[in-house]
Amino acid sequence: MKGIVTPELVIGLLKAKGFAELRKFLSELMPADIAALFGELSDEREDFGEKELTLTFRILPKDLAADVFAYMDADLQIMLINGFSDRELSAVLDELYLDDTVDMIEDMPANVVTRILKVADKEKRKQINELLKYPDDSAGSIMTTEFVYFYGTDTVKEALTRIKAVGIVKETVYTCYVTEQKKLIGSVSLLDLVVADANELIKNVMDTTVISVRSHEDQEKVANLFSKHDLAAVPVVDDEDRILGIITFDDVMDVMREENAEDMAMMSAVVPVEGNYFDTSIFKHAAKRMPWLLILMLSATITGAITNHFEALIASIPLLVAFMPMLTDTGGNCGSQTSSLIIQGMAVEEIQPKDFFRVVFKEFRVAIICAAVLAAVNFGRIMLFYKNPLLAAVVSVALVCTVILSKLLGCVLPMLAKRLGIDPAIMSAPLLSTLVDSCSTLIFFSFASKLMAF
Repeated sequence: MKGIVTPELVIGLLKAKGFAELRKFLSELMPADIAALFGELSDEREDFGEKELTLTFRILPKDLAADVFAYMDADLQIMLINGFSDRELSAVLDELYLDDTVDMIEDMPANVVTRILKVADKEKRKQINELLKYPDDSAGSIMTTEFVYFYGTDTVKEALTRIKAVGIVKETVYTCYVTEQKKLIGSVSLLDLVVADANELIKNVMDTTVISVRSHEDQEKVANLFSKHDLAAVPVVDDEDRILGIITFDDVMDVMREENAEDMAMMSAVVPVEGNYFDTSIFKHAAKRMPWLLILMLSATITGAITNHFEALIASIPLLVAFMPMLTDTGGNCGSQTSSLIIQGMAVEEIQPKDFFRVVFKEFRVAIICAAVLAAVNFGRIMLFYKNPLLAAVVSVALVCTVILSKLLGCVLPMLAKRLGIDPAIMSAPLLSTLVDSCSTLIFFSFASKLMAF
């Protein structure tokens, strides 16, 4: 079935009013696939606008429709909201998990947010407003208040009864939490409840070693916590250990994807762009790229100034210029290798700020080995082609210094940035390469001017 649900089939059934058949076909698909199909139709078909999107969405079964809505991008959601009556919008909001509703609202224009809050019931509106108060990128901003909790004096039978009563509207029931006067005192898994005696008290079944996070904890640290401990959910507590909500693994996966995209952008010297690539205008793309391009271009003039300073040396020995690209490229590659490893290590908290000297010493030893091998190969190559021992020695010594310096800069700069509260990804290939270019050029010509007796 999945293979035959094409954009053409959807359009054809809509025009032929084959709604029952279309509903059957769409019901065979996963929610994410239906959302992707709607996005493809909206982007590529002129005969699939707001009216057709709303009609097709109304064809879906109620439970499936809410899941599909959660997977849609903001533009499609806005189109649907504009086509919904207040009653339809309220019905969709009732089916959405609270954290999905908050995520959706954060990407909406003010007039759409106002309408959403207007049709939401009083309790849900209060919860939405509470979650929106948390800082962006904090644990509180990605948590949900829809979780199952028990008291230590409850029995296993009472706990299972509660799960059956409220579990369908909660984010997850696989891990539940135990509270005492709102304070988190333990957790209990669904498996623990199923295998325990029905009359056993929850306090005798629960696990008291609960991993939790504060509401203002950075979401990237929360993601690392999930990865380190293989968690499915983690409770969020305030400064007095009162449970505020939970964060589930699906929200953490979104965080990890966003953080990786942001780091990749910064490592490519691009200010991160929020939103879809195709939906972002060319002017916004250019504006996000220009600052770093200007900085790197102006920084590169330092290399030109160094070259001009040694103009007389270059005029005397023009062959020296032929080795500059090799030195700068090798230095840039060595620095990029190291910085990438260090940035990745810090991202997963494998490398800590306290490891500074340990990392520097390790990279220094790695640099010595790499420099020795590269210099030996380079010396042999120059002797083979130019038969000039002095030139081979100058280039090889400069290469050794360049490799060692670039690898040290590649580990020092990201860790220094982390210490200063700057994203280490900034100290990546483009910026590092520009800095290494200047340093390697200065080193090379300085050695040449001394050793070649100019």
